Amino acid sequence: MPSKDWKLAALKALGRFGDPGPLRHAAGVSGGSISRAYRLTTEKGTYFFKWHRNAPPGFFAAEARGLDRLGRAAKTVRIPRVLARDDPPEGGEGWILMEWIDSGTQGLSSRDAAERLGLGLAEIHRTRAEAFGLGEDNFIGILPQPNGWYRSWTDFYRERRLLPQIRLASERGLLPERRSRLLHRLCDRLDQWLERPDLRPSLLHGDLWNGNALADSGGVPCLIDPAAYYGDREVDLAFSEMFGGFPSRFYDAYNEAFPLPPEYSARKPLYQLYYLLVHLNLFGESYGPAVDRIVERYGG
Repeated sequence: MPSKDWKLAALKALGRFGDPGPLRHAAGVSGGSISRAYRLTTEKGTYFFKWHRNAPPGFFAAEARGLDRLGRAAKTVRIPRVLARDDPPEGGEGWILMEWIDSGTQGLSSRDAAERLGLGLAEIHRTRAEAFGLGEDNFIGILPQPNGWYRSWTDFYRERRLLPQIRLASERGLLPERRSRLLHRLCDRLDQWLERPDLRPSLLHGDLWNGNALADSGGVPCLIDPAAYYGDREVDLAFSEMFGGFPSRFYDAYNEAFPLPPEYSARKPLYQLYYLLVHLNLFGESYGPAVDRIVERYGG
């Protein structure tokens, strides 16, 4: 597809929102590994535009619904508003148009921004549901993330998080015999670590690493690119500690507002396992040793 097609889609998105243009400036935005992202400027305003040449059906609709859920729950953190989107029912070229958020110079390194993010995440996690999961499927990165409603968190995490990634890894030739055996043994034993009678479903961001959080020019923390559902709030904290983590004030503020139980440290690697399997399936065997360390500990 010619590169100019994203520009045609951008003009369509602006028109759908009600901005007649003209498009005065368009610049690529770094950081996106799934979709191509751009900053669009017209006489009327500035926008954030994401475009995918071959998006799966419902890809941008799922992102929009996730942002809407977080936006309704969040008061302390900022969630970008979706202005327009397009998802062909059969998949293909798709896009989403959102408000543009100017990043601050300090980002989350500011103590105040880190603290507000911790408080904001605790606020989101206090949004509850009657069961674990979600009424529709969504995506983690570009990979499908199946949901559905479950009364048991252990069953949901096994059937809708770990096992789909394990099956995909097997299809892609990424499961040597010992890794496969230990992963399935770990899945059979999950209730030893995850089953708690007092656990209630919390609204999760679902993809909370430091690339999906920023602070705007006023120092207000922002969350982007969710893979939202209702689950154990420890999942968000566990993933947040991977890939560089967040400032210590973020974790302190979260625990002051919504203390984590002391057993969190024992469950954390099990929750990080899901994201390591996702990265194994997306990027290959370089993530295999990290998967193996966890399965040896819990499945050996």
